[in-house]
Amino acid sequence: MFTNAVIILIIVFSILEIYLYFNFKKFIKSKLILFSNIFIWVAVLANLGYNLIFFDRSIGQTQTTMLATGLFLLFGLPRLFLVIIYFFQDVVRGLGWIVNRIRNNKNKQTDSYLPSRRKFIMISGLSIAAIPFFSLLYGMIQGKYNFKVIRKKLSYDRLPKSFNGFKILQISDIHSGSLDNKEKIEYAIDLINEQDFDIFLFTGDIVNNFHWEMDKWIEVFSKIKQAPYGNYAVLGNHDYGEYTDWKSEEDKQENFEKIKAIFPKIGMELLLNENRFIHKNGEKIALVGVQNWGTRFKKLGDLKVASEGVNFSDFKVLMSHDPSHWNEIVKSDPKHYDLTLSGHTHGMQFGIEVPKIGLKWSPAEYIYPQWAGFYNYQGKIINVNRGFGYHFFPGRVGVWPEITMIELQTS
Repeated sequence: MFTNAVIILIIVFSILEIYLYFNFKKFIKSKLILFSNIFIWVAVLANLGYNLIFFDRSIGQTQTTMLATGLFLLFGLPRLFLVIIYFFQDVVRGLGWIVNRIRNNKNKQTDSYLPSRRKFIMISGLSIAAIPFFSLLYGMIQGKYNFKVIRKKLSYDRLPKSFNGFKILQISDIHSGSLDNKEKIEYAIDLINEQDFDIFLFTGDIVNNFHWEMDKWIEVFSKIKQAPYGNYAVLGNHDYGEYTDWKSEEDKQENFEKIKAIFPKIGMELLLNENRFIHKNGEKIALVGVQNWGTRFKKLGDLKVASEGVNFSDFKVLMSHDPSHWNEIVKSDPKHYDLTLSGHTHGMQFGIEVPKIGLKWSPAEYIYPQWAGFYNYQGKIINVNRGFGYHFFPGRVGVWPEITMIELQTS
């Protein structure tokens, strides 16, 4: 079934390439350019097809498979733009021809302007297609490590006065199996350590599948400084080894145990459906950490168990990897979870965000109602962190890797 889908994909894009070829050859006279373009695309399709058909789930995603995906998007997305533009042009020309035939307009001059107009559309199409090409190219080379510190002040009337000004640093979705540049990651760790925070929270997906993906990064992430009130973590859907084939259930469980053992090595306490009280000047807030719960993924998070001993009156910070948990369960829970910290979506690693004019879009919004940033429901707030690392596509365009700094304030 999967192989058939890959073959259909290749056939569809091959047909589109033939269509583009007949459009190009009217204005590009160099056969070297024409056939070089086709050769590159055929190579990209063949590379993607090979990596998908022979994908080994026991190994999982590799740098090679991510590169194949990245090249396909890099050269394929601009082609889709061109196909849409040129197809629209052909439809308009076809309709014009039909109208002229109906009117019996035989004026030969009606077509005299078409070559120049078509050339204009050809050049315009190439110019438009260059935008996604260079955006994706930048995203693959630089964007995936274009770390941004997002700062937000949140006011609550339920917050104990002793915690006015309390600072939370959140990161999410490290995906260590995807990372490929130690120098850039060390820069990000330095950026984290430059921040003034009271507590450090990591909201899941430390690996893609396997515990050993983190081996070469433990030394790097262990340099994250210890916050005065602790460094805590929860698991994400990728931390359970669900996206690979195992020889036995014992092997899968062993991998899971070794993933959990990573966290103390990098100075984090892992919360598995449990809570901790953070005390300051005789007052307290509750930190609650659940296992993964998602509408599309594993549902191990148990809010009731995780909140044992926590009362309605306690100000609560909840760590839950998947924001669909907040949307489906948490925001309506009578215990009132004041702040939920999630990740998971990565903002789909592709989008447009211009905060100054309120522009914010990503394909992720068609899947997750809360996909990046802060959302408020009756005084209960969630932050969906855009993620530290990346997955599947080896880059980021417009939705940059995020370090969140949250300052709690009393209303």
